[in-house]
Amino acid sequence: MTLPDLAPFWLTLRLGLVVMVSLLALAMPLAWWLAHTKCRLKPLFEAITALPLVLPPTVLGFYLLIAFSPRAPFGGAFMRLTGETLTFSFTGLVLASMVYSLPFAVQPLQAAFEALGRAPLEAAACLRARPFDRFFTVALPLSARGLLTAMVLSFAHTLGEFGVVLMVGGNIPGKTKVISIAIYEQVETIKLAEAHASSALMLAMSFALLLAVYSVNRRFPQAGGA
Repeated sequence: MTLPDLAPFWLTLRLGLVVMVSLLALAMPLAWWLAHTKCRLKPLFEAITALPLVLPPTVLGFYLLIAFSPRAPFGGAFMRLTGETLTFSFTGLVLASMVYSLPFAVQPLQAAFEALGRAPLEAAACLRARPFDRFFTVALPLSARGLLTAMVLSFAHTLGEFGVVLMVGGNIPGKTKVISIAIYEQVETIKLAEAHASSALMLAMSFALLLAVYSVNRRFPQAGGA
């Protein structure tokens, strides 16, 4: 049996882990705000957050490619600060992947925070717990299912990206050539045995991730005590 080239696989794992950690830092406060805000613009922010779910990846990748260009305000500012471009770079892949996987991190957390209700937080407040403490010692433990789901879905969704990473990162070995791009290249060059090995590896890992999240989720209490 032909062994797959593991360099794109390890790069994909690195990308998935960086995106997952970065997304959690962004998604937790955003999901908390969406779950509790009474702002009239909440539907607008929810629609913007969920947009990557319905927008074709190539369309999203195209606009990100423009935004990351050194000629654009954002891409130009990054280049002036770091001396590097966001296009065709690992950093650009991370930022693009965060945008693409944002709803997979925000929506499970928002649903968990909404199901939590205010009673546990009010009880903690009566015990003089500060807002920061209430969030990390009460809200997050009771929302463990949503947190775990957000972690696994954002990680797994990043592993399977193609359109966005191809538009923003291209196909640079060791730098932006992730496993989905490698498989496409293997099929395009009629290296079907290598494509089968790479695809089987990703299939097995994706199934293992989903099996783990469904199994572990049963051990966590459901938010709201349901």
